Amino acid sequence: MLASEEAGSAGAGLGSAVPRRRLGPGGPEVPVFALGSWNIWDRMGAEERRALMRRAVDVEAAFFDVAFYNMGPHAEASRTDLLFGETIRELGLARSDYRLCGKLWMWEYPETGFAGQMDESLARIGAAGADPERFDTVVVGDFAGEPDIAQVVRDVQAEIDRGSFASWGVNNWPARSMQRALDVAAAEGLTAPAFAQLKYGLVRRSMAEGDFYGRWFSEGALALQASDVFEGGILVGKTAPARKIGADVGGIRERIVEAYPRVAEIAASFGASPAQLGIAFCLALPATANVLFGASSVRQLDDNLGALALLEREGAERIREATAELWIDREVRADGVWDPAA
Repeated sequence: MLASEEAGSAGAGLGSAVPRRRLGPGGPEVPVFALGSWNIWDRMGAEERRALMRRAVDVEAAFFDVAFYNMGPHAEASRTDLLFGETIRELGLARSDYRLCGKLWMWEYPETGFAGQMDESLARIGAAGADPERFDTVVVGDFAGEPDIAQVVRDVQAEIDRGSFASWGVNNWPARSMQRALDVAAAEGLTAPAFAQLKYGLVRRSMAEGDFYGRWFSEGALALQASDVFEGGILVGKTAPARKIGADVGGIRERIVEAYPRVAEIAASFGASPAQLGIAFCLALPATANVLFGASSVRQLDDNLGALALLEREGAERIREATAELWIDREVRADGVWDPAA
């Protein structure tokens, strides 16, 4: 069953509101679905963008992860954030109609500071006439090397004080860096990270369920935002994706491709699609606040919505039992250190 703090009925039809969960201590209440921006808005035409965004608003799943991809391994100068803002304007959406999650990149930090990144990102979204004003929350991105985590926490607090956003989380940080952030926030009376956006799903579970973040999730100190759930489309049948997808931590992607037929078989045994099984699995973990995915059509979003009925019908325990064999990365990163270049 879904967490008691959620609103709405998970077994309801597609016209009903998507349930909500809190995005960690001090974080906002958000839909259990989040639409990611890594090139999804530039993978479709204007009509399809409007239809998808309108559908998300109608089912109260309008939580959008939007970023300007211009640094490090994501130095793509993508127009996806510009197209997002354009679509907001075309639909005439009010800021109260949607939740907005931004990104703070660490690849050029501290030379490229957080204030400038926030100003640029909000300006780009607003360039087409949308008026985001601020983000609801942000994710502070992954990094290479050893940044000054204490200064990161202080700089994030400066942006909260400036009104850029109200809460924050991290993206695939090493556990030791998260512990440092929590310690600094507690010692200095600053806003602690409320959630972690981690690779999590049927095949990659070690970061969230192992010794890395598991203790914080079980204690309720953090919430999980599950990302890369479908492994770039591999776990929904696109076993040879042509587009750029997330890093293959641990070098297990070939094994993930080999696992897809079993994923499809298990999903079929539940009368569900592979996408529904993948999302339902993530939501079966109590720590999961929402699942971030890159749907690029109303059809895909509607199929994903079916995960709620699957979870309500079958229950978390049965879904986890049926998919236990799919945990491929049990031995990956045994030292607890995340290597974004791996």
